[in-house]
Amino acid sequence: MSRESRGHFVDFVRVHARGGDGGHGCISFLRLKGQPFAGPDGGDGGRGGSVILEADPELATLIDLRYRHHLHAPKGGNGGGKNCSGRGGKDIVVRVPLGTIALDGDTGEELGDLTVPGQRLVVARGGDGGRGNQHFATPTNKTPRKADDGWPGEERNLILELKVIADAGLVGLPNAGKSTLLTALTDAHPRIAPYPFTTLSPNLGVFIAADYQRRITLADIPGLIEGAHTGAGLGHRFLRHIERTRALVHLVAPEGGEDEHGNPTLADGSPETLLYAFELVRGELEQYSPALLEKPCLVCLNKTDLLNESDVATLQELFRTRHGVELLPISAQKGLGIEELRRRIEKLVCPVESPAEEESP
Repeated sequence: MSRESRGHFVDFVRVHARGGDGGHGCISFLRLKGQPFAGPDGGDGGRGGSVILEADPELATLIDLRYRHHLHAPKGGNGGGKNCSGRGGKDIVVRVPLGTIALDGDTGEELGDLTVPGQRLVVARGGDGGRGNQHFATPTNKTPRKADDGWPGEERNLILELKVIADAGLVGLPNAGKSTLLTALTDAHPRIAPYPFTTLSPNLGVFIAADYQRRITLADIPGLIEGAHTGAGLGHRFLRHIERTRALVHLVAPEGGEDEHGNPTLADGSPETLLYAFELVRGELEQYSPALLEKPCLVCLNKTDLLNESDVATLQELFRTRHGVELLPISAQKGLGIEELRRRIEKLVCPVESPAEEESP
């Protein structure tokens, strides 16, 4: 992924939406030969256009709204004589990605959550048109010179937030190998480099389940750092993308080194370092939203090609003893354990439902 394309992922925008004003009602009288005021025939004003958001599965970012700060629908047409109503203002339909949440920018109230393709949300309704003078005729006032003005359209400041929709999210500290793993599991091609913070926005990848009946979507979430739940390192913007995932794949990765005999081993010789990395990320998830820890989770030990079998076994026992976690050894770069991980992810997000028990007669 190029530097330019990385900058094109936009998941937060502020816009001003305004529905069109309704058209004015008309004051008019029917004119017949010998009867110049045969009765009121002023038509109603047209309704103003509305601003509507529509969920589009083909979009993945809010970039189209990044420089489009004003969404103003046209007003309705004024009424005319001979009971002619004004033309209604055309609605503005703005396409947004699945997972977009619309908030009132002044009150913080959630207006809607667009998660279904084609789902629509009216965020600024157009004003009603005014009534023409035909509506004001009475037995005592057969020539009313009164009509309504159109009603103003709704107007509000909007905040649009995008929360990526995926079956499973890859989480971990920076440089744990999440982007490399996404590439190994799917056909995605995120930017990969051997230094932290290469990924600055979520990347999505898809693989087909073993039964060929389902597409499983994975999200590579940018690396979390200590204090992410308070917004450190853009933590809030990263963490909100995890909320919609059905499961998590937590990566921990060692810094490889060599012992005096040239054999691969942990660089600092301390399994506690990896345990701390796991606990740090779990703590950030919990402080952001305790519900995140209730999601099904796999824990993977990545970059095992940098370790010997003894170190891997030590780490597996440590995670099992401290947290009751089965540590799955993989190497995303070498392709080790990828098929097993793919099967486990599939089982996690597509659980096999047990057949319903037969009812007793």
